[in-house]
Amino acid sequence: MSSEGKDQRQSPTDYDINDVLRQLDELEGTVDTSKERQEVRRTRRMLESVPGSDRIRKYTSRDIAEGFVGGIIFALPLLVEDGVFEIAEWFVEFTVASIPIFFVINVLFIVGLVSGLLYFTDIRNVQVRLLFGFLPKRLTAVLLISLCVAAGTMLMWGRLTAEGPSNFEMLARITVIWAAAALGASLGDILPGESSGTDIADRVAEIGDRESGSPE
Repeated sequence: MSSEGKDQRQSPTDYDINDVLRQLDELEGTVDTSKERQEVRRTRRMLESVPGSDRIRKYTSRDIAEGFVGGIIFALPLLVEDGVFEIAEWFVEFTVASIPIFFVINVLFIVGLVSGLLYFTDIRNVQVRLLFGFLPKRLTAVLLISLCVAAGTMLMWGRLTAEGPSNFEMLARITVIWAAAALGASLGDILPGESSGTDIADRVAEIGDRESGSPE
């Protein structure tokens, strides 16, 4: 073998736990029985608990709780501000070709803000894992949790229907609070690092395997 070929080969010291975890993810998609899939997940959980992986991969029930608390902390100060109503009115009234352009921009801003914090900053090294094969799992969860926080707190505190807004204006009010809640949920999720416990997707998959009764 030529020296050039040897240089192109990856030595064992070039591998780390993240490479093994990635291979296990691929292996899980190729095994045939529920028992084999459970063994792959068990092995992956064991490796994730070993020091040496600097990525946040799992999304657990603790991450949901951290995101919820972070969203609440950032949303509460805005709930008592009447400026939320003025911003919502601006979103509704300003249109370009009948499109509420600033409302749309605000929603895109929220998605971009959360994506940037989770995946494109150096706060944490977050592994992108897909839901249904195309939705980033952590991004989707953080957006939904913060949206629920915004809508729930607005409704509970009587700020959603105050002063008789239209349905669209109520939605606009929610998106104003959503921006703050999404920022808080993102930081609350990733700042503590990777949470302990079993990944929610693994829990759901294991329940599905048991219910399906796949032959082994």
